[in-house]
Amino acid sequence: MSAGTRIFFCSILLLAGVFVSVSADQKIITAQSGQTVILPCQAPKNEGTIRAVRWTKPDLQNENVYFYVDRQFYLEDQHPSFKNRVDLQDRQMKDGDVSLILRDVTADDAGTYQCLIRVLLAAGTNDHVNNITLTVVDPPGQRGELTENGCVGLKVGLYVPVLLLVFILFFEVQNM
Repeated sequence: MSAGTRIFFCSILLLAGVFVSVSADQKIITAQSGQTVILPCQAPKNEGTIRAVRWTKPDLQNENVYFYVDRQFYLEDQHPSFKNRVDLQDRQMKDGDVSLILRDVTADDAGTYQCLIRVLLAAGTNDHVNNITLTVVDPPGQRGELTENGCVGLKVGLYVPVLLLVFILFFEVQNM
């Protein structure tokens, strides 16, 4: 099998596990384990002053990832797995940017995150919620991608049926 054919089949195997069907308003970010990723979130421009920002991951018991209220960051109530790994991309939140930086991504970080923004208006407050889905994939060489000797997943997928066929033929010949 040529290198080009191996690359083609390995790419198909890799992509088959990555694509997910989502609605048009949902944001999906994909990162490799160990990378730093930015989860985007934007408050409406010129709407008012950002009073609170809360990043959560609803599937956690203590779901707080990052919490900001009235010009103070509250990291004490943060889920332990995010300690010293998250920060806002722009702590001044200029232009409403409250995107979250997540360092050293792990498979446990995969899932849906919510960015909740409370904006102070002249007539009260207005809340905005954004959902972001983080997908985490293994780095190359750890999930059947192309390695020095070809695609591991493809090789296993080809050898197992051949071995089964050999065993079946062997036992058929023995029973004759």
